[in-house]
Amino acid sequence: MDITTRIEFAAPPADVYAMMTDQLFLEQVCEATESRSYDATVSGSTTVTSRTFPAPDAVARFTGADLTVSEETVWDGGGPEGQRTGELRMTVKGQPVSMRGHVSIAAGGRGTIVQLTGDLKVAIPLLGKKIEQQTAPVVLAGFQTQQQVGERWLSR
Repeated sequence: MDITTRIEFAAPPADVYAMMTDQLFLEQVCEATESRSYDATVSGSTTVTSRTFPAPDAVARFTGADLTVSEETVWDGGGPEGQRTGELRMTVKGQPVSMRGHVSIAAGGRGTIVQLTGDLKVAIPLLGKKIEQQTAPVVLAGFQTQQQVGERWLSR
């Protein structure tokens, strides 16, 4: 299932990239998503988060009580105006759920536009498409949480 969304920040691209690759920012995003537990790391231009959530009622009987979602973004070296692109991989531990995508940071809108495009896959015969449709809003909500946390981060 194709996923496309964007968020905007009132800051230059270099500041947004610095924020999105700051471990404290990633930890604040994890906390804002109300995960039961989390881990966030930054190594050079690679960010990794792992969050454990209660499984939605609709899938808990298949997955168990908790879902652990891991995201890794590997950012490129950047362009002359601070623009960046990153390759994103999302997986759900022990489940046939994954997303591969691209994240871009570029000047525009109120200052910077961060765009996510990806392909969400649930590899379960017959039920995969239905579960993808139920999962997509959760993925999009997580990206919107970055907007909310980022606004506070950048205003300090």
